[in-house]
Amino acid sequence: MNHTQLRPISVLAVASFLLCANLMAFGQQNVPGFRGVDRKHKAAAPPASPTDPPSPNTDCTLILPRNVLSAQGLATPFQLTATDPANGPCNEANSAQSAFAQAAIYDPATGQIAIYNPLVIDKGTTPAAAPVLPNLPANAVVALWFGYNADNLTLSAESPLTLAEARCVNGLPGSIFSQVSFCNARAFFSAANAAIAEGTLKVPPLGTAKDGLACPTVRDFFVVDQDQSDNLPTLYLITQDGKLAQHTQKNLAAFPNATVLGNASDNHLTDAFLDPALGCQPWTAPDLTDPGQMVPAQLLNELHARMTQGTPVALVPDGDPMAQVSGTDNLLKTNMYRAGVDQPMALSVFDADTSRYCRQMLRIAPSRMFKDQAYLSAYPSPVPSAGTTLFTFMAERFVASYEILNCPSLIQQADPIIVTNDPTTGAANSATLNVTYSEELQNIAGQLSADDAADNAARSRGPVE
Repeated sequence: MNHTQLRPISVLAVASFLLCANLMAFGQQNVPGFRGVDRKHKAAAPPASPTDPPSPNTDCTLILPRNVLSAQGLATPFQLTATDPANGPCNEANSAQSAFAQAAIYDPATGQIAIYNPLVIDKGTTPAAAPVLPNLPANAVVALWFGYNADNLTLSAESPLTLAEARCVNGLPGSIFSQVSFCNARAFFSAANAAIAEGTLKVPPLGTAKDGLACPTVRDFFVVDQDQSDNLPTLYLITQDGKLAQHTQKNLAAFPNATVLGNASDNHLTDAFLDPALGCQPWTAPDLTDPGQMVPAQLLNELHARMTQGTPVALVPDGDPMAQVSGTDNLLKTNMYRAGVDQPMALSVFDADTSRYCRQMLRIAPSRMFKDQAYLSAYPSPVPSAGTTLFTFMAERFVASYEILNCPSLIQQADPIIVTNDPTTGAANSATLNVTYSEELQNIAGQLSADDAADNAARSRGPVE
């Protein structure tokens, strides 16, 4: 990345099909939001011809309004624009460039959480319908998380003080996280975790999946990829004239032909695909955007995983591309990322070891993926252009993630999943487990006890500060 602007530092299934349809309508061939699969497909793509449509600008800026954590600020549309206009425009309705926002509101009087999804529109435009003004409780602790379907989303604001006042974190100076960022996350998680400890905020039990195992969380090595805990389950509407609106029952009725726009992500994958395929339920909270509705949220997924995920627990490793600086591990940036998703600080490079992360992925993901092949194969793919079913999509995603993290070199064990891609569409249409998988597991068996001790559930609930 080459970012010179300084940034302040303190420290369901149908929707995705519509997302992909919208993507193809714009002539793009990438896999928005799922970076590992996206990179794999781009690497395999033939060179562009002069007649191909230009690739969209993947570096955009999101402009936040004044007093962004207030009710009025949340209800003021956030504006998307090109970071460098010379690279082309940025359009929210183009799902290969879309940015997303999600707010969480903690009520100190009741210890409860509510969700609000601020609207993102193009700079200089108006929404299809005015955003809902949320009713915030007195002394509410409000935080924001952001997601993005392209490469680099930079936070900016109408007022130069807004980002600092809202404690927004976009990464290090000159090295943003890329797809994700957040505002006031530490204060929110501090309040929420205190309420959980006091018993005023009840975390629902994890539950048991159809396969007899615990339901997956976003910290399960079955779920994670090379950059876990990223992006949002937020949904928007694109009207027929290309304008944006919040995804509410009122707007669905007012714009019956609108297209649903979503942020492909670990969170959306878990909430809208893996959970229903395996007979599980995400934690949901009241939606202040659409009163009377209950919705999932990234912060609920993280709180749920923090309290219910059993050993081993997946935490952001220093090999996560979004936590690195110019491709080099950086513990400070890794910890900044972890703080935004309620994960304990890595006190050393050992705590964030990517080799251990690779070993745990190897032990858990292929085994459960093929155990659950029948369930996953019977469920639709989040991105049909990447995998024909949820099973083949998960296989394709694992192969890409294992490669991006450089796992074969780090742990000297080959990727055990063999994916076959359709020669015309490029979508993964079958996957098999290499006969050497059991041998690979045996090769790393001697490190299992130490790996699980480092990734144990109690340690994962350690201090975030």
